[in-house]
Amino acid sequence: MSRGLWAAPALLCAALLSGCGDAGRFQVATPSTGISPAKPPRPPQQNPAAEREHERILSSYGGAYDDPKLEALITKTVDRLVAASDRPELSYKVTILNSGAVNAFALPTGQLYVTRGLVALASDTSELSSVLSHEMAHVLAKHASIREDQARQAAIVTRVVTDMGNDPDLTALALAKTKLTMASFSRAQEFEADGIGVGISARAQFDPYGAARFLSAMERNAALKASRAAADPRSQDFLSSHPATPERVQNAQANARQYSSPDGGERDRESYLATIDGMVYGEDPSEGFVRGRRFLHPKLGFTFTAPEAFTLDNTAQAVIGVREGGNQAMRFDVVRVASEQTLAEYLNSGWMENVDKASTEEMTINGLPAAAAIAHGDQWQFRVYALRFGSDVYRFIFAAKQKTTESERNARETVGSFRRLTLEEIQAARPLRIKIITVQPGDTVDSLSHRMAGVDKPAERFRVLNGLDARGEVKVRDRVKIVVD
Repeated sequence: MSRGLWAAPALLCAALLSGCGDAGRFQVATPSTGISPAKPPRPPQQNPAAEREHERILSSYGGAYDDPKLEALITKTVDRLVAASDRPELSYKVTILNSGAVNAFALPTGQLYVTRGLVALASDTSELSSVLSHEMAHVLAKHASIREDQARQAAIVTRVVTDMGNDPDLTALALAKTKLTMASFSRAQEFEADGIGVGISARAQFDPYGAARFLSAMERNAALKASRAAADPRSQDFLSSHPATPERVQNAQANARQYSSPDGGERDRESYLATIDGMVYGEDPSEGFVRGRRFLHPKLGFTFTAPEAFTLDNTAQAVIGVREGGNQAMRFDVVRVASEQTLAEYLNSGWMENVDKASTEEMTINGLPAAAAIAHGDQWQFRVYALRFGSDVYRFIFAAKQKTTESERNARETVGSFRRLTLEEIQAARPLRIKIITVQPGDTVDSLSHRMAGVDKPAERFRVLNGLDARGEVKVRDRVKIVVD
């Protein structure tokens, strides 16, 4: 989690409402409380730039996820794909990232990354192979290197236009054309990687229709996220850089038809489901997690509860909460403040603009020293709290379109709920996991979804996890995924 300071209320509002950060977790990277991820594999080709990017990715996505069974399945799958590719001499190394986000990407070195969130969404090995082969295709087609060149060219255009002209309209037009060129090029790259990837999967004897099925699954997953009261701040998922559109699904189906009938190719569903049975799902409790309106951080030893009608999301930088309707929001994060500086002094130190110093007051909340102040923006009103807990200072920043009795009560009650976790609560904190079960006579989507724990909209989530559209039904003796605690 970043310790960066916010310079203005407008920036705060953008962060509160649109989100920030790469992965779903609240993390404090300090020697005393930092999270120690599993030892990550190294990229196949060592170079300083790749090493730095590798470490940045691990930091952003919660480190590597240690699961020998899953690693073995992925290694076996990659080996088959490499042997079927046009460059079987190339080396790839896959890192499973400890994140519930749905994402995958590749470095030019041949280092591939998949999140366990993506692995959980896939329903068979052919779907996973479609993602791996797609990322391999980016490496084979040198897309990452080309993108770097495009970025450099765009930077040059921006600099030249800025230096040359005082005409803001011409400047905006030139920059818009540059961005459009890069976006179109990126789209073309994705379609090219789709085509190459489907071909590799088919030649490796995997079902080539796995790509179309998984693209459809990602669309349903994105639709479920979009249906929530607020946009999910953890938006840096596969669809952010790999747009899945109906056109792209149709293109994947057309590519697959070149190689196989819809029933051809290996799916390896049973083996895949057996491998992911018991896999951690969603957030890792060691880095803090959300349960309904409550946020808990067992490692750091605290909890708080958001107001009614708020949706909480745990990001790399902060915990973000947004109320239904979007007229209230909150941000919770952590900063280091010198022990000799009082909390009241900190609130007035300039890290946030337009603070009403006369509103600053010191207090005690559940035995912890605290301070509060009010800040004003053009369209939002802010109430800010700082609490000293151990060696850190935790900040609650509440934003409301309009100051009301309800918004004031929401802020007070949320901050008042911040407390230490009991030993029993810490010991009871455990991650959600994927459980594979067999559909029995009489089971339905609704009845099976009622067995799900710790997820919002369980029926919709069950459908997304099991590749079922809005009308799809389960069949007796099918093996399906549910989420349990």
